[in-house]
Amino acid sequence: MFVARRYIYVVFMCHLSIEKVLKGLYQKKLGTVPPKVHNLLFLIEAVGLTLPDDLYEAVFSLNRASIPTRYPEDLKQMQKNYPRRKTETLLVQSKEVLKWLKKELRK
Repeated sequence: MFVARRYIYVVFMCHLSIEKVLKGLYQKKLGTVPPKVHNLLFLIEAVGLTLPDDLYEAVFSLNRASIPTRYPEDLKQMQKNYPRRKTETLLVQSKEVLKWLKKELRK
């Protein structure tokens, strides 16, 4: 999607992948089905994680993008909000967050 310049969808998928790992951690640590929420910060807090500051900032940025990328009322504006460079940064950061979360999942 990044190569195809579908940047909004890249941001959406980054959010979704982190959300899924957090929900897996929620299930593992709390022994119950996670709530039907998309708020990454809520899930981090519920699971009791303390991410390194740089990773937390990346999650914070993705969390802000959640609703607009899920329900873009103004697609042209969304495309302006997520140009190539900003999307690439979020993609790289998301990979780092996922790597960190997967280590937590293996504990």
